[in-house]
Amino acid sequence: MLVHICCSVDSHYFVQELQKTYPNEKIIGFFYDPNIHPYSEYELRFLDVKRSCEKLGIKLYKGEYEYEKWLSAVKGYEDEPEKGARCEICFDFRMGGSVEFAKKMGEKKLTTTLLTSPKKDLDQLKNALQKECEPYGIEFIAPDFRKNGGTQRQFALAKEAMLYHQNYCGCLYALSKQKQNKPFIDELISPLNKQVLPASIEDRIGLYKKVQNLEKKGVKFTLEREKFLNYRLLSGLLKRDKKVIKSHILFYSHFKNVVSKFRISENLKGEFKSMKDEICLWDFEYFNAKCGAKFKTYEDFLKRPLSVEKEIKIRQKEFGNYHLSPIIIVENLEVGVYEVMAKSEIYFDVREKLLKRG
Repeated sequence: MLVHICCSVDSHYFVQELQKTYPNEKIIGFFYDPNIHPYSEYELRFLDVKRSCEKLGIKLYKGEYEYEKWLSAVKGYEDEPEKGARCEICFDFRMGGSVEFAKKMGEKKLTTTLLTSPKKDLDQLKNALQKECEPYGIEFIAPDFRKNGGTQRQFALAKEAMLYHQNYCGCLYALSKQKQNKPFIDELISPLNKQVLPASIEDRIGLYKKVQNLEKKGVKFTLEREKFLNYRLLSGLLKRDKKVIKSHILFYSHFKNVVSKFRISENLKGEFKSMKDEICLWDFEYFNAKCGAKFKTYEDFLKRPLSVEKEIKIRQKEFGNYHLSPIIIVENLEVGVYEVMAKSEIYFDVREKLLKRG
């Protein structure tokens, strides 16, 4: 039997119930979810599905990430609500791809872990399975493992196994609706310089890779949730005499005004502080000394900056634990009129923390 898998929280419970209900069936997993956005989230969910399948001893295959085809399929249905017409098209698309893979593998039965998700419509899923399976003579299996407290057991099992519990369905449109009252969508922010931001998808990928490694080594650990003050730079641009110059804005640099202007009247070495908006400029040489001369050139620094954690340590060492004023790194502090255009957000957030035991 081929099992289409959407995520580890659903599959870990669903597959175990399936094994009890169909003890004579060899179960094969198929991760096929081109609806998931961004791609990093897709990779994170696959990483944890793979981990779950290894725990359960079932073989897992990874489908193609056909995101552009999926976008074309749901075009015109972007504003549909959850469980609406867009979801119906999405299920047809994913079950259609799963049927094709089942044919390729010679499997005669197909089901999906989406059936156990409390946010999905069972009738829509059954219809999608029937519609895609029947033309090819593949038997569709649509058990309801939610009833009789199944959903509660599902979440308890996922918590016990310390699986990744995503906070949105997967597609861009559902995510946008979920975050419509917020000033930005955290999941869609990823720096060009490849810094890993706290509580970002990339941060979670790193965490669950560590989890996987510790499990393989037999090291005991726990995952605990903690509240913290998070930060995102939404935009940032620095001009000198109306020309954009290269710059790097350190983490936790919070801008109270969208636009700030100030003048440097003579060429300087080291740092310059604008008292107007508490903005501090550091030249590269001054900053690099604080880093232990880690970088050969300014360009090297811009392409491969310090980690967020190291940037925070430099800020704390220089100014203390509660400093949020902007610190901007430039190559040189030259004479001119400077204009800073930037937006930032500081907000309460929650993240998972890995703790080794014993």
